[in-house]
Amino acid sequence: MLIQWFPGHMAKAKREALEKLKMVDLVIELLDARLPVSSRNPLIDDIIGNKPRLIVLNKADLADNAATKEWVEYFKQDNKAQRAVSMSTLNNKDVENIKRELKEMMAHKTQAMINKGVKPRAIRLMILGIPNVGKSTLINKLMQKNRAQTGNRPGVTKGQQWLKIGGDFELLDTPGILWPKFEDQLIGQKLALTGAIKDTVFHKDDVALFALRHFMQYYPGRLQNFYKVDEKEFEGEVPELLMELTTKLRFGEDYSRASEKIIFDIRGGKLGPYTLDQVPVKIAEAEEGLAE
Repeated sequence: MLIQWFPGHMAKAKREALEKLKMVDLVIELLDARLPVSSRNPLIDDIIGNKPRLIVLNKADLADNAATKEWVEYFKQDNKAQRAVSMSTLNNKDVENIKRELKEMMAHKTQAMINKGVKPRAIRLMILGIPNVGKSTLINKLMQKNRAQTGNRPGVTKGQQWLKIGGDFELLDTPGILWPKFEDQLIGQKLALTGAIKDTVFHKDDVALFALRHFMQYYPGRLQNFYKVDEKEFEGEVPELLMELTTKLRFGEDYSRASEKIIFDIRGGKLGPYTLDQVPVKIAEAEEGLAE
């Protein structure tokens, strides 16, 4: 089954973001720390262009900590002109760190205005990211109040609004923008597993099979510890493992219901923190290899 989801308001959001970009000083590109590459929208690169950006890996509390640290370093090395940080909206210190990063990125412009005898204005921001990556929650944390509508489902934010963040920032909120076609269906499965795509547009057993395969390969023992099933008996036989779990979870032969439970168990962190995208060969190591 091909996983595709591109509501009309997202196409409109792309057009509006392009129009509003000239009004902002920099962009926060919000990614899901569990899938830093798969949650990067290629359309957003076209929108942002050379505008300064801060990459924020959100939901770090749900991701593999070691992998998240490597991803932050990867993004920093990938483009010296941009910065990258990880965060959890559960941690207020992470939110304050984002504010510091933003001020440092704009320090040269702020100082230039001061040198001209002009009172620095508020830094104008735009947050861009795919649905359900945590934009509204981050906005509320930045503002220290519930001004932006939030929800643990994709497509909550439908319009654009300017929001004041103290006297230091003005933020243009925008809806999540998903690209119209996934060239790699593996990306679609990853997005479906983490909740970036509506649950009604994909087959849950396909996504559950992907999830089981991923945990068996990268996080061995997690399935066995949580579901009390010996995953070693099913090496290379993931459909049989799903069948066994369906029986063990007392769903009879209803693989769809069992798959839904597995998906929600993983989303809820019941199997522990995880990362779905693997860090590529580090740029520094690649450069060393070329030098040898």
